[in-house]
Amino acid sequence: MELFLLRHAKSSWDHDGLPDHERPLAPRGQRAAARIAAYVRDEGIRPELALCSSARRARETMEPVAPYVGEVRVDRHLYGATAAEVLARLHAVAPTVASVLVVAHNPGLQDLTLGLAAPGTSDPAALAEVEAKFPTGAMAIITAAGTWDALTWGGCSLMRVVLPRSL
Repeated sequence: MELFLLRHAKSSWDHDGLPDHERPLAPRGQRAAARIAAYVRDEGIRPELALCSSARRARETMEPVAPYVGEVRVDRHLYGATAAEVLARLHAVAPTVASVLVVAHNPGLQDLTLGLAAPGTSDPAALAEVEAKFPTGAMAIITAAGTWDALTWGGCSLMRVVLPRSL
């Protein structure tokens, strides 16, 4: 199985009084989302399913990536979800689905990446990168054997971390 964990891109704080859930992407975030989408396209990454937080900034991050995804599900439970809550959503994915993209928030995605990654089989540089920081727009690429309902802490391999600024 392949799991892609994408933290929403940089959001704007320019709108006083706007609820957190409704904050849009900043121009820098729009550029980062476009870079990640180009990376997904160029690398031939084609998740069968995307689970996306209902927050506006997450949906706007998903938008340029959506053409490369089989099905997109907006999930209000991913807004502010902890690592354990995101893992619970993944456990509900059908066993026939081979690849999933999650677009959500920190600290949940960083904690999930670190929790799933087995140090012995993960890329040491990628693991160190995520331990230091999982910035906005970053995408962790994780592989695992088995089915989604059997996804366990420490049972996966962190293959790579993609940062928009490096694209």
